[in-house]
Amino acid sequence: MKLIEVDAVQVLVLSILVLYLGTFINDRVRPLREHFIPAPVTGGLICSGLVAILYATADIEISFDMRVRDVLLLVFFSTIGLSANLKTLAAGGKALAKLVVLAAVFLVVQDATGVGIAMLLGEHPGYGLMGGSVSLAGGHGTAIAWGAEADAAGLKGASEMGIAFATFGLIAGGLIGGPIAGKLIERYRLEGPDAQPEDGPEEPTHDARTRSDSLRPVLDAILVLAICVQAGYAINRFLFAEGVVLPGFLTSMLVGIVLTNFADLFRLRVPVHVLDRAGDLSLNLFLSMSLMSMQLWALGDAARFITVALLVQVLVMTLFGMWVVFRVMGRDYDAAVITAGFAGMGLGATPVALANMSAVTSQHGPSPKAYLVVPLVGAFFIDLLNASTIKFFVRVINNWLL
Repeated sequence: MKLIEVDAVQVLVLSILVLYLGTFINDRVRPLREHFIPAPVTGGLICSGLVAILYATADIEISFDMRVRDVLLLVFFSTIGLSANLKTLAAGGKALAKLVVLAAVFLVVQDATGVGIAMLLGEHPGYGLMGGSVSLAGGHGTAIAWGAEADAAGLKGASEMGIAFATFGLIAGGLIGGPIAGKLIERYRLEGPDAQPEDGPEEPTHDARTRSDSLRPVLDAILVLAICVQAGYAINRFLFAEGVVLPGFLTSMLVGIVLTNFADLFRLRVPVHVLDRAGDLSLNLFLSMSLMSMQLWALGDAARFITVALLVQVLVMTLFGMWVVFRVMGRDYDAAVITAGFAGMGLGATPVALANMSAVTSQHGPSPKAYLVVPLVGAFFIDLLNASTIKFFVRVINNWLL
């Protein structure tokens, strides 16, 4: 076996090329656009496929230096924390509180389902978490982050499995959300406002100075992100010394939450627009690096588990949406639209949730309530709730195995 090592700088350059490739293909393949498959997923899977072909046919293994990727993960989750402004969350009211509770309950159900399927099929229960909220509600970023933790703990191929679930979950979430809402609207004879084009939530307005060519907003953003990453790392090391093990991205995200609300309390301006772009860039490069370095050959033995678990999780999501989310959220038209969004968010990501809701509202009329609460849950709460749920199940599994 010949080993080719790709250093950190080469990995960065290659990840940018992979991102360009994914964007080029997505722009030209309609199903990829319609199901909101991220460009780095498309390009990364093609690259990892080529790597797998070299491994299988030429006896060549390519090793990637992922130090830059690890920093990008911390930057991305820092931007998530920095977007969690408490005043914005308060605007959601009771509907937001209900949906947060439903999301917390569903994450437990999703992980319990994944672990149960894994045990029934004779797999390690840790793989069940990868087929649960780690990859489905968490998406590619969370799947890769926790997959690395699982790989380090001895679960071979956990990262690759998580990426597979996250990718197919995006597709499944986009496929079932609209039909679920349509079925509810038909069954309960719900009526929305007159159908009209739905633009979705308005783009947030930003201070003109933030959009200017000045370097000040960029420098402010870099400083804040550096504080989040460094302070998160220091807190993580302290907790580790005290016997509390948390992934590094979680502490960086918590620091971001504290900083943004501290700034709001003292009326300090946070460069939201620049931070949004930094988050998008770090996530896309992070995904490109992770997917292009995937060892696809490690998925062969897990194909049966992945297929069964995904089918069951889709069924669980459908039943939970129709019988729990719809009823708790009011059994009205808004509740049906929220259910469609919840399905996309629970199996895929917030953009899929918005796409599902748009598909419904374009035919039956707008739902401002749905467009307020679903993005808030997807942007602010789902990652925090998911991290807590995963940690709980990891602790239960470890105690059970011991």
